[in-house]
Amino acid sequence: MSDTIKIRLRDFIVENFLFGDTDYVLEDDASLIDNDIMDSTGVLELIAFIDEAFGVKMADADIVPANLDSVAKIVSFVTARQAA
Repeated sequence: MSDTIKIRLRDFIVENFLFGDTDYVLEDDASLIDNDIMDSTGVLELIAFIDEAFGVKMADADIVPANLDSVAKIVSFVTARQAA
């Protein structure tokens, strides 16, 4: 299941934040914010995507870098929420 989440998430990031640049090497643990891939508006887009694609609603307290700053962190967060 987490592989499916990772693939859909990567596709979303490439399409929306990297403007289709499939040559960009995005490591799973690379910071989306520190590497200027995602800004505050991007966070809002990501939250909407997580809700729509995975059915995971995010509370305000969930919107922190510990949950949203890398592919690995997002996959972990979504997987944990879906399991709950």
